[in-house]
Amino acid sequence: MVFSSISFLVYFLPIVICVYYLAPAGLKNLVLLVTSLFFYAWGEPIYVFLMIFSIVFNYWFGILLHRCNRNDVNNIKAKGILVVNVAINLGILGFFKYVDFMIGNINVTFGAHIPAMNLPLPIGISFYTFQVMSYVIDLYKGKVKVQKDLIAFGTYVALFPQLIAGPIVRFETIEEQLKKRHVDPEMFASGVRRFTIGMAKKVLLANNIGLLWESVMKMNPGDLPVATAWIGAVAFTLQIYFDFSGYSDMAIGLGKMFGFTFLENFNYPYISKSITEFWRRWHISLSSWFKEYVYIPLGGNRHGIKRQILNIFTVWALTGLWHGASWNFVIWGIYFAILLIIEKLILGRILQKLQKNFGILGNIVSGAYAMVLITISWVIFAIGDLNSVKEYMGSLMNLHNNGFANSNTWYLLSSNLTLLIICIIGSTDIPAKVWEKVYSVRLQNKPLVGSIIEDIGLLILFAISFAYIVASTYNPFLYFRF
Repeated sequence: MVFSSISFLVYFLPIVICVYYLAPAGLKNLVLLVTSLFFYAWGEPIYVFLMIFSIVFNYWFGILLHRCNRNDVNNIKAKGILVVNVAINLGILGFFKYVDFMIGNINVTFGAHIPAMNLPLPIGISFYTFQVMSYVIDLYKGKVKVQKDLIAFGTYVALFPQLIAGPIVRFETIEEQLKKRHVDPEMFASGVRRFTIGMAKKVLLANNIGLLWESVMKMNPGDLPVATAWIGAVAFTLQIYFDFSGYSDMAIGLGKMFGFTFLENFNYPYISKSITEFWRRWHISLSSWFKEYVYIPLGGNRHGIKRQILNIFTVWALTGLWHGASWNFVIWGIYFAILLIIEKLILGRILQKLQKNFGILGNIVSGAYAMVLITISWVIFAIGDLNSVKEYMGSLMNLHNNGFANSNTWYLLSSNLTLLIICIIGSTDIPAKVWEKVYSVRLQNKPLVGSIIEDIGLLILFAISFAYIVASTYNPFLYFRF
């Protein structure tokens, strides 16, 4: 079940809200846990038992860790419990997500004929596995208190607003909210507004610009003119942003409706002026997770430049692999590792001087540099077949001598130009700044008028989005496969 579906919007969400607010305070976590497990079972009837196992297993290990000497991080027993917990969590994730990838590579490397297991991927397993691991690791470090309430812990793991595709919520973020939370009308309304904006980004922008990418992908990647290849790459670049950030907006909005405050997951990443800045703005919860639980434990930047480079490569290879069991994801991660290392060693200082000394021009050049490289990265990310990636890259750079454009290029551009412009502007902070300017200049002394205008606009946006969901048969969600 996805948020942008009739079953969720018309049936599941209204029923859950009614039951949740009618339930006494002591039963609200139970309501969320039961409904979240139902939400997951809707699409994964068998794997809901894997979810329940993950809840009970990590809850039990948290209790075991708590019973050790918590004041001594060198306690051997505590370390052993932590190692076993992390190993089993990663083992489960690895088995369901990567076993066929490993079998395929063994068969190719050694000429073996091991049959693939063809296991369906449990939806959201990468997200909730990282969540439970962060809880146990933080508990070991003394950053959080043990959660002795199994229902509350299960709610944390299975909470349906962020279960399927994040953001990755660390236990410390909602530790107190699991015990006690209060939703006033303003907070609930704020959640509805955020959900509506996210839904519009998903169904009106991501889905429609995704159709343009689908049109380009139906063509032979080696026969594309340069302009067509770039139109397709830009379309996917916009699609994945509005798809994932829209879903994160919906998750954050839903959290507010039930009294939870999740951290932001996106901060206008496409206005970045370097790759380093991009990864501070894109999928923030994942970047911070790898930094906190992989990069820093490996030594971070504390042991010299050679070790730092190795750590960056390790983190980004794992980041790529986290996204999927395919070599294109690993290459995508290594691609960013190389760019980040180059910026750290040389290019970062040059970009900073460029922006400082040349003002707006320097910002434009830096932004263009970042966006070209980011757009290229999404081609690697989107296409699973490495030969097709190679062919598409060749078209981007005109290595196949297919020319700049053809009649189909102009058709794609002319029929999608308005949508492209809306998406490009919408992916920046320009709309927010314009609204802020209008509000501060025209409506500062008329807050009620401003609120009414905003709510009417959002109501219209919701109606259009809902109508689109009813009428459309194209409603993919890219991050379901991760």
